Amino acid sequence: QVQLVESGGGVVQPGGSLILSCSVSGINFVDNDWGWYRQRPGLQREWVARISRNHAAYYLGSVSGRFSISRNNLEKMVYLRIKVLKTDDTAIYFCNTYPPLDSVDWGQGARVTVSS
Repeated sequence: QVQLVESGGGVVQPGGSLILSCSVSGINFVDNDWGWYRQRPGLQREWVARISRNHAAYYLGSVSGRFSISRNNLEKMVYLRIKVLKTDDTAIYFCNTYPPLDSVDWGQGARVTVSS
């Protein structure tokens, strides 16, 4: 069974930074593209970053330059570094394959609150 476990969330002041981690098990990690997604309050979940099998990275335009996605194939981990956090970044952040597979359940997510 696939397990996605996100961690690293918390309360951060505007302008701050943090790193989110996603531990993956139960699925072929190396051969998948991976993505980070977020669900902001009152909005639908949206994609924010993707990393391909060959480590090419892609970002939602509004987060480009502040978000950085990476992966560790040996440890089956996906990371999202966020800098210069804005209040609009307040959300629950999830990782999943890219695109998300119907067969893969979403994890609990990592809650990020940007507030002074």
